[in-house]
Amino acid sequence: MTECNQSGFGFEACGRREVVARFDGGTISSDGGAFLLRQTDQRLNLLARLAKCFLDGRNPDLVEHSVLEMVSQRVYGLAMGYEDLNDHEQLRSDPVFGILAGREDLDAPLAGKSTLNRMELGTGANDRYKKITFWKEAVDELLVKVFLESHPSAPAEIVLDVDTTDLPLHGKQEGRFFHGYYDSYCYLPLYVFCGEHVLCARLREANHDASFGCLAEIQRIVAQIRAAWPEVKIVLRGDSGFCRNELMSWCENHRVDFVFGLARNQRLRKIIGAEMYEASQEWNRTGQPARVFAEFDYQTRKTKKSGWDCERRVVAKAEHIDGKENPRFVVTSLNREAWAAQALYEKLYCVRGDMENRIKEQFSLFADRVSTETMRANQMRLYLSTMAYVLVSGLRRLGLQATELAQAQVSTIRTKLLKIGAQIRVTVRKVWVSMASSYPWQGLYQQVWMNLRC
Repeated sequence: MTECNQSGFGFEACGRREVVARFDGGTISSDGGAFLLRQTDQRLNLLARLAKCFLDGRNPDLVEHSVLEMVSQRVYGLAMGYEDLNDHEQLRSDPVFGILAGREDLDAPLAGKSTLNRMELGTGANDRYKKITFWKEAVDELLVKVFLESHPSAPAEIVLDVDTTDLPLHGKQEGRFFHGYYDSYCYLPLYVFCGEHVLCARLREANHDASFGCLAEIQRIVAQIRAAWPEVKIVLRGDSGFCRNELMSWCENHRVDFVFGLARNQRLRKIIGAEMYEASQEWNRTGQPARVFAEFDYQTRKTKKSGWDCERRVVAKAEHIDGKENPRFVVTSLNREAWAAQALYEKLYCVRGDMENRIKEQFSLFADRVSTETMRANQMRLYLSTMAYVLVSGLRRLGLQATELAQAQVSTIRTKLLKIGAQIRVTVRKVWVSMASSYPWQGLYQQVWMNLRC
């Protein structure tokens, strides 16, 4: 039987021209724009410091893939849209990723999926195969340090946003619990942001309320910020899940202001009865949503398990929409002179909604890939996704300033700026990256390159 090797693939003609496809294009990559991320890392010095958060217990004489190389490989992979360790079985031979990971010998492959997996699964215990582990405290400190370094001088005021989200689980992972609100088994990670900067990404079990463990994280973050900026004014902002007496009392005793959502109840509704009536009358008259603002001092009743230890300022929005009431309440330590009721609610509290966009971006970087067995390993994966976000966010802040993508989401940046088809040619002296001539945003690419070189 004659063995036939197919060398060309014919397709329907285009006019008078034949269409023939062949696998003879040489080394082609779909990630030609990734070098902008590498340039961003040169500015941030992020991945080298992240690698120092690991303890490598391997025999140095037998190490083929350094921790820095493997961490870079994983973080760049997530940033470029490769969510699974299995992807690295192909990416390990891609010269683009070899350059990103800092490998001098581009003919030698990077670490495979099994090697990368062992790095993520290390517990610090003596193990024959898993000899790499990490310090959570060091990674946490690095996140805040990158935020501090992004400011040339101390700002007068910063706002810290705290929130949580759900990471659905589909296996028997450690710490697996069913959460009624999300109607699934999940983890409940805690995030703290300041603008677009992520300061904390803490994986938690779902059998706790939203505020569980947040006081310790806020204490740690505020202490590190105050060590660098002693006089900065800090405002802590969150929804009603974080309206807890312990957290508010700590803020009041440590020069930290706060504005939290306050869950509505019949007692609060009764207090704003006049304002609700006024709003309903306005809605009846105009047929348009109507809102009236009020403020008052309020203290929850003490019980064995909860209750406020003092009165606090509450701002209320008495709103009538679509024929129904829609009251909302926030509690704050900010005084009336600095923030009037309406401005406090509309211009300060409601702005926290932008944090939802930052959390959505974590999912664009596969923060929900928490499929390993242990909480510690899944925390490692969450850190890797967070660092990928820090890298792309740094590209947005440093490279995309004053461009059409200055406010773009991570997924948009990846699609428009990083996913560029390119032919890669490696010679003795140079690596030639020939990007597609038809790439439509060449002017934007040039501007980003210039911004990063400044």
